[in-house]
Amino acid sequence: MKLRIHLSIMQPAGYLHSLGFLDQARYVRYQMRRLGAEVSIGKNRLREDSVNIIFGAHLGFPAELKQRYTCVFFNLEQLGEGGAPVSRDYLNLLASSAVLDYDERNLAAYGCQPAAVPVLPFLAAPYLACEDPLALEDRPIDLLFFGSMNERRRAMIDRIEACGWCVALFDRPLYGEERDHFIRQSKAIFNCHFYETSRFEQARAFHALSLGTPVVSERTARTGPPAAFEQAVTWLVDGQLETFFQKEFMSSAWLADAERQLKHFATRDPLAHWQVAHEYCRAIFAMGPCVAPKAWQPTRIRLSMGDEDGYLPGWLNISARAAAQPDLVLDFSQPLRLPLRALTCGGGQVLMEGHSVETMVLKLDVVQLRRGQQLMRNCLDLLQPEGRLALELEFPAGMTADLASRTEVNVFWAEVAWTSLALKPWQQGGGDSKFELVDMTFVDGQSQACSASIARGMRMEWVKTETTPHERCMNRVSRPDFGGIPEDAVAWEFPEEPAQMRLSGDLNTESHEAASHE
Repeated sequence: MKLRIHLSIMQPAGYLHSLGFLDQARYVRYQMRRLGAEVSIGKNRLREDSVNIIFGAHLGFPAELKQRYTCVFFNLEQLGEGGAPVSRDYLNLLASSAVLDYDERNLAAYGCQPAAVPVLPFLAAPYLACEDPLALEDRPIDLLFFGSMNERRRAMIDRIEACGWCVALFDRPLYGEERDHFIRQSKAIFNCHFYETSRFEQARAFHALSLGTPVVSERTARTGPPAAFEQAVTWLVDGQLETFFQKEFMSSAWLADAERQLKHFATRDPLAHWQVAHEYCRAIFAMGPCVAPKAWQPTRIRLSMGDEDGYLPGWLNISARAAAQPDLVLDFSQPLRLPLRALTCGGGQVLMEGHSVETMVLKLDVVQLRRGQQLMRNCLDLLQPEGRLALELEFPAGMTADLASRTEVNVFWAEVAWTSLALKPWQQGGGDSKFELVDMTFVDGQSQACSASIARGMRMEWVKTETTPHERCMNRVSRPDFGGIPEDAVAWEFPEEPAQMRLSGDLNTESHEAASHE
């Protein structure tokens, strides 16, 4: 049976630097496909039918997801004393999970012994090779540095520039092809360490070398690069920096060495290491929760009526549009038949039952409000008593709340006055429950609270409560059929009168006359 692997990159909302994991995810995909696996890549999404290799879990990962998905965490952080300041939750997650790592020296930080975790090098990536690369001496950028900046790195760059070379820096972070264009235009990439751990940044260097650009790197006693990089990188200890950039860089001897380094690196194939990782993932999958999948019964649901990315890991994400890559494609503006059992887009099963959901989040624009009544009805049916619905409403382009209140009050605010459902719960479809509006706030384009004059939308919070007897009566008034009238079926017969209680006709007459007389 072919192994299915899903590579999931964690990206908190709007966090640009998660794009940096695309280089490593592509490399893992390449190696695993070589070994016969079926591989996909996604953002924040997990799949029930695959081994999920997760990048960037230190940015936040709900540990309870391991109960439903088969998860393997790829650690790319420098851990231990002097390394990246990751949270204790992240270290605990690694210690209690299946892990892949790029450096054996990280393992002690989360309590694993050597050989317990596959350690995987990032070497030549043939899919990045350029057929007709620009000659090094003809490239317009002397040196390119990219990555986070600190005082240590800034000081080394200043020393290089004092030698007469220009070190190009991005004024804003770039990743993917937008960054790779400049790597191909550079004579060399300069690499230096950010943390005191000083581990070689192979996850960055392999990409530049595979693109055909030499790497000049700082080396300390703690750098310890994989063997494949020893003959593929120009190494400089601290005292050699000025000498190299004043006398050797771009000399004919260095250019010849650089070409040799690039050719040497292109032959470095770590397939044997990745074979170990492939078998490791297969064994993890055999023991994982998706061997005997159970229908997921979510308690938190996010609804989207558009294609925007606001995916919430651990929630059931629903959209009517497959382009949004939800967990479940479903038009929530149509009536629901509960309980609802369906297949998820990740290859699992989901079961939604009435009165089973704690929290729902819904994002709409003003036009979609016209379908709001059925949406509210469906939300009511799913939410538990005292369950919460958070609704974010986007204003049309070019319209603010202040403008709308002055010029479109009869149209725009009439639709926003959909909040009057809180005052007339019988319009929500009747029954024993209703929504009450408990909070309403204007928000800007980043969903942050703001004044009405600059608002790009509004956020409302509703709570499900019981209807009053009067409201239930009003529901009957507003319906065409009084809300259903009991059939009062004849299921009971009057009992026969006992014989001793039967009276003759005369006695009955006398009694009647006596009663009349009285």
